[in-house]
Amino acid sequence: MSYRLFGKNIPVDCTYCEHCVESIDGAQFCVKNKAIINGKCRKFSYDPLLRKPFKPPVLPKYNPEDFQL
Repeated sequence: MSYRLFGKNIPVDCTYCEHCVESIDGAQFCVKNKAIINGKCRKFSYDPLLRKPFKPPVLPKYNPEDFQL
């Protein structure tokens, strides 16, 4: 049984497709010469190394008085 790194339901997005090339101005192009419509194409192939993880949320600051009985 194989497990995916980020779950079974990976949204299709060309920012983490192995066929996507990003230009200097931020435009995305497909190496397979497919049309990119709404940020995705038919030749989407997921590459987990291109995915950027979300930043963890900032934890609130606690005082030592919060932990006293």
